[in-house]
Amino acid sequence: MNKLKNVFKYVIPYWGYAGLNILFNILSVVFSLFSFAFFIPILQMLFQTTQIPDSAPPINWTDFDTLKDNFYFYVGDYISQYGQLNALMYISVVIIILFFFKNLFRYMAMYFLAPIRNGVVCDLRNALYHKVLTLPLSYFSEQKKGDIISRMTADVQEIEWSIMSSLEMMFREPVTIITFLITLFIFNPSLTLFVIILLPVSGLIIGIIGKSLRRTSQKGQKRMGYLLSLIEETLSGLRIIKAFTAIDFTDKKFHKENNAYTRLMIRLYRKRDLASPVSEFLGIIVVVGVLLYGGKIVLDPSTGMDAAAFIVYIAIVSQLLTPAKSITKAYYNIQKGAASVERIDDILDAEEIITEKKDAIKIDSFNTKIEYKNVHFKYETEEVLKNINLTLDKGKTIALVGPSGGGKSTMADLLPRFYDVTKGAISIDNNNIKDVVIDDLRNLFGIVSQESILFNGSVFENIAFGLDNAKEEDIINAAKIANAHEFIAKLDNGYQTNIGDRGSKLSGGQKQRISIARAVLKNPPILILDEATSALDTESERLVQEALDNLMKNRTSLVIAHRLSTIKNVDEVCVIQDGEIVEKGSHEELLKLNGTFKKLYELQSFK
Repeated sequence: MNKLKNVFKYVIPYWGYAGLNILFNILSVVFSLFSFAFFIPILQMLFQTTQIPDSAPPINWTDFDTLKDNFYFYVGDYISQYGQLNALMYISVVIIILFFFKNLFRYMAMYFLAPIRNGVVCDLRNALYHKVLTLPLSYFSEQKKGDIISRMTADVQEIEWSIMSSLEMMFREPVTIITFLITLFIFNPSLTLFVIILLPVSGLIIGIIGKSLRRTSQKGQKRMGYLLSLIEETLSGLRIIKAFTAIDFTDKKFHKENNAYTRLMIRLYRKRDLASPVSEFLGIIVVVGVLLYGGKIVLDPSTGMDAAAFIVYIAIVSQLLTPAKSITKAYYNIQKGAASVERIDDILDAEEIITEKKDAIKIDSFNTKIEYKNVHFKYETEEVLKNINLTLDKGKTIALVGPSGGGKSTMADLLPRFYDVTKGAISIDNNNIKDVVIDDLRNLFGIVSQESILFNGSVFENIAFGLDNAKEEDIINAAKIANAHEFIAKLDNGYQTNIGDRGSKLSGGQKQRISIARAVLKNPPILILDEATSALDTESERLVQEALDNLMKNRTSLVIAHRLSTIKNVDEVCVIQDGEIVEKGSHEELLKLNGTFKKLYELQSFK
């Protein structure tokens, strides 16, 4: 249950609603007890088992007997004046009024619970989403996207239904049980002690089943995460599935996992549905035990408990079973939801490897140079970069080339701190980037990658991404620099045209030019171009390369290039092989070396 504290801490901002909920629950219970208390004189009048006092004794609020004698005196006085039938009608009207207020206060308690229940779930979703945004990229390379989506949707929903729906029971039912038990003690202490002994025994049996439910639920949620991963992979790879005639193969795989999940959920529901009949059966055992033991007390004249009081006592005990049963149900739900809490905590408690120092340096410009100083980096065990030393002066362009998997993209990812170096340091204007405010650092960079990352929205929204008050003329100007304005203007709704999921309605070259327009609008002093033209056809490459040339004017650029013909005019070329810089120089200088660069150049020329 310690895990649940991580959820209930979100209740703290709603303490005012929680207090009102508890207050109205108490009032509801009090009016419920008064309603039952009014049945005693009715039954005693019908059975004619009580003696009405001749006078009302002085009221003592701490003495239950004086309160009872006053009540009976006034009821008796009313009977003597208006008759038993009228008195019966009068008491019945009072009971109806009491039950009305009981249910009114119960509704008010639920009314103030609604903002807590929904507010907590809303805050939990917000916390999860924010955490996903701040976690390092390395976290997501180890996790399945479908499983993360499952935790943010299905598991949060499970918390809403399993735990938040139990808040009402947790706020109301303990108050009800305590108040009812106090009342029962006033009626007969020994009989109530017997009830208290029976209830924990039934609770122990229910707890054993609850632990089993939690284990099964945890397995079910993991299965659901895997199912969502399969769905996400299927939607992303639908073109390949069709091309390789793998529809039957993929379908069988999904059916197998879905059937396994279904069998697991059948077990889960059977265990959960066992809660109600088991608790009801145990409740009947408690009632029968009270009936046997209480009947013995009633038959003994020396106990002072008559049949009418015993009938009301039994009625209150039966009402006690309802909140006890609700707590049982809440316990089952909490056990089921606890598995979701653990899965959500895996994200909320994940270590934020990329952290910002408390006294981080604020920067808003790039003035001199970027330096890699003896940089080493590894994702897990094998080093990806080894002893990298490189200086990128302001206004210069450096290209990184070399075989795939050599570490070129990793070098670029280290600059905006998508990852942190394992050894060594990277500095910007002689400040270690680990000492700089992360947002300030990333604001210095504009990134155009091989894969154009666009969002389901309009062209305007994608170019203005991250900017709150972008002006239309600035958007159009950025599109013109990126060679994108001409094709955007021909779209059905121009800049307001929806481009579909990940820009699916556009060609590769069009998507890339919108990405470039986005970088132009941001107007960063430093550019990172990660093989921005490698996936394009010749015509699209020409248009995109022109856009990139426009973008790179008067800027500092780090270019990762696959096609060596595109980097003839850069200031320096670095050849990266097996995580190390093996050659460095201008395009012409490297060709004269007859080394790795020349081999790569000749291979591409031969093609």
